[in-house]
Amino acid sequence: MARPLKGFSSTSSSTSSLTKRPVLFPLLCAAAIFSLLVLAIQYSLFTGSKKLDPNADEIRVLLDFQSGVQQCVANRGFGLTATVIDHCNLILKFPKDTNSSWYNEQFKTYEPLEYKYDVCEAILLWEQYRNMTTVLTREYLDARPDGWIDYAAKRIAQLGSDKCYNRSLCEEHLNLILPAKPPFHPRQFRTCAVVGNSGDLLKTEFGKEIDSHDAVIRDNEAPVIEKYAKHVGLKRDFRLVVRGAARNMVAILNGSDDEVLIIKSLTHKDFNAMIKTLPNPIYLFQGIVLRRGAKGTGMKSIELALSMCDIVDIYGFTVDPGYTEWTRYFSAPRKGHNPLQGRAYYQLLECLGVIRIHSPMRAERKEDWSDVPTREMISRAQAAALQLKRSRTGQGGGIGQFGNCKVWGKVGPDDVGPISGSPDMTGARKYSNYSKWETMPFESLRKETRDHYNQMEDVSLYKMDGNKLDDLVCVKHTLRSEEK
Repeated sequence: MARPLKGFSSTSSSTSSLTKRPVLFPLLCAAAIFSLLVLAIQYSLFTGSKKLDPNADEIRVLLDFQSGVQQCVANRGFGLTATVIDHCNLILKFPKDTNSSWYNEQFKTYEPLEYKYDVCEAILLWEQYRNMTTVLTREYLDARPDGWIDYAAKRIAQLGSDKCYNRSLCEEHLNLILPAKPPFHPRQFRTCAVVGNSGDLLKTEFGKEIDSHDAVIRDNEAPVIEKYAKHVGLKRDFRLVVRGAARNMVAILNGSDDEVLIIKSLTHKDFNAMIKTLPNPIYLFQGIVLRRGAKGTGMKSIELALSMCDIVDIYGFTVDPGYTEWTRYFSAPRKGHNPLQGRAYYQLLECLGVIRIHSPMRAERKEDWSDVPTREMISRAQAAALQLKRSRTGQGGGIGQFGNCKVWGKVGPDDVGPISGSPDMTGARKYSNYSKWETMPFESLRKETRDHYNQMEDVSLYKMDGNKLDDLVCVKHTLRSEEK
């Protein structure tokens, strides 16, 4: 009996061993295949991440830049803080205890305490202004499709028509303020002071500092007299004026024949006669309507300054938080634009390296600009933002500095055109200062200006219009040597 049992045991053991082997082997194979599959997936994800996000390098550059902007706001933001959302977007916030007492009649709400901004778009916009012409010229109207028929009519008030069907009539309105080519050039001045009209200027004595700039830009009716000299200075080079203020330009200029007037919106037959009596250069701002975070003539003055100056210092643009009326250094308070919204946007521009803010809130300490992005940092961020935009819109790379030129014009060496003004300006025209700018020899410009002009290949850039970053009108100035 023992043997059968032993035999049975032996057979059973052998059968069990045979049974386990085929079960274990497939499991080992499956485990090995699974491991290889996991490794393959991980490798695929790792190596494919660059394919999924080809702009990883640009995003990293912009995130680094955003970090710098965030730190700049923390150091310089008058209590504002910046919260980074992603590589392009951030939110600027005022402290919770800020008195938001500015009431918006249109929307029936009080001014908010936080504002969202697209930093990528802001970099591209403001760096573009450094290369642009912001004065309306004849070459722009000639190059732009239907420039004389459609666009010219929009710049003339009370024309009686929405188009210039009679070009001679439109030229009669515009000749007084229409140079043939740009009278001012990018980087023509090293430093510019843009002086606002805030009552906060009376809390400071920035006068000598303002006058030390290469050029000073002022707004509208702001008086430049000894009474306010220690606060706002006496130097007067450019003045951007709205149409209403332009009607009072004789009183505004007060005998300052060298001050350049630039009319913000429209020319008007009511003051064309007055223009003829003045020797001052007078031009029309070639501005566009952009929905950005600050409004008014002050914002346009910054645009004008950036198109002519390397460094733009602004004065009289900040106010105490929580006030309900605009205070002006020379007149009674009045209603104006939203103060918190403007303060936030100007602070953003400072931390993007566009402007430098001078305020009574900082008057007690020496200014230190080390926490503001350098030109090198800004250039890297601009290049990254541009590449990111082009790749996401299917434009690709390698378009170059004229990638946004939708319309091209060409001006030969003999197409100089007339100097602004008209033959019937009599004695005032005889001693006019238009020629100071419009016939200025290229060799007399500062080296940085000439270098930039050559870098731009003798091309002037103009905004077409609208709210887009794109769509430029570009005019190539050919030299006589190029035509041979």
